[in-house]
Amino acid sequence: MPRCVLDTQVLLDWVLFDDPRTQTWAQSIQRGGVAWLYCPSMQDEALRVVHYPALTRRFDPADSAARVDACFARWGQCCPNPPSQRRLICSDPDDQMFLDLALTQTAVTLLSRDRAVLRLASSARPLGLVIGTPENIGAP
Repeated sequence: MPRCVLDTQVLLDWVLFDDPRTQTWAQSIQRGGVAWLYCPSMQDEALRVVHYPALTRRFDPADSAARVDACFARWGQCCPNPPSQRRLICSDPDDQMFLDLALTQTAVTLLSRDRAVLRLASSARPLGLVIGTPENIGAP
């Protein structure tokens, strides 16, 4: 089964914003056609981000946290926090965990909207990892 990692923005686009650009991937995950991998650090970050002022102006933070937590519990596969790998280094240290998990767990796809992560797409391909936005990478 194909494996993917979602960065925080893609996850929130799916869970909170119901962004149509994420729906193909969300449906593949929900049907069991794709395994969505995450680690505790990713869950912590997502639950922290739902309390940012930009989001609390639009969504109730308690409800957002509950929805995000439920999504992790129901659809995600928790892996240990990955060790730092040195094959792909992100210019944004906060995003390094997504690359580390994808490479240490041999995920096929890392879905992101972060420019620092997306800039690594061509370097990731020879390592067997496809990096892109949900709308630019078709779900398997």
